Amino acid sequence: MVIKTNRRTAIQLGLLLISSMIFGVFSSVPALERSDYFEQLPNLEKHVLTAAFFQTAMAVAYVAITVLFYSLLKTYSERFVTGFVAFKLIGAGFLFLGIGFLPLLLEISQSAVSATPVNAVIFEWNAEWLRQGRDFVNHIGMILPWSIGSLILYYCLYTTRRIPRWLAVWGMIGSICTVAATLILLSDGISITTSAYMLLNAPTAFGELILALFLMIKGFNVDDKELRGAANNA
Repeated sequence: MVIKTNRRTAIQLGLLLISSMIFGVFSSVPALERSDYFEQLPNLEKHVLTAAFFQTAMAVAYVAITVLFYSLLKTYSERFVTGFVAFKLIGAGFLFLGIGFLPLLLEISQSAVSATPVNAVIFEWNAEWLRQGRDFVNHIGMILPWSIGSLILYYCLYTTRRIPRWLAVWGMIGSICTVAATLILLSDGISITTSAYMLLNAPTAFGELILALFLMIKGFNVDDKELRGAANNA
């Protein structure tokens, strides 16, 4: 039955959205933003490896979310849905790429412990390049295409009325705010630790949480065609 399938998809998406947010929290390594992060890295091995694990889990969840939304919207508009999937998968690809930076940082910091002072400085330079590269991959390479994909997704949900229009509008506004935050970050106007950056991303975070809860409690709105199809299959 189409209705039962949509209900199951809605619950799965709600759980995945909440799970991805939790994974995102545990994938962060605040110590990397400290000025003495390089000296502290050898003592943070478990934390760093745990963050790498949760970032992997988050990337897998993001791919699953994309696949499920595609299955729901694939008959809506080939152009829009293809664009949504493309941007989402590009973002997930950057997220997978960012996983490798963490073990590399650990390896460099551990090698620097027994290195000569000159080599230790070189190791520290390399670690800083990796740290900045990880920030770029996670906060620009991943977030920018992912947010553009979300903007397309919420537009499709708004047009098809699969969710309340106010929630779809909230999602579009949040996506625009996140794109703006990412572009300002790219131009060095703010940093990821500033309150301005967090405030610009807050609408997206709250919007995804509300969307997840709505999907688990209410599910997707069902259009007339699906209702007729369900009646014919009864």
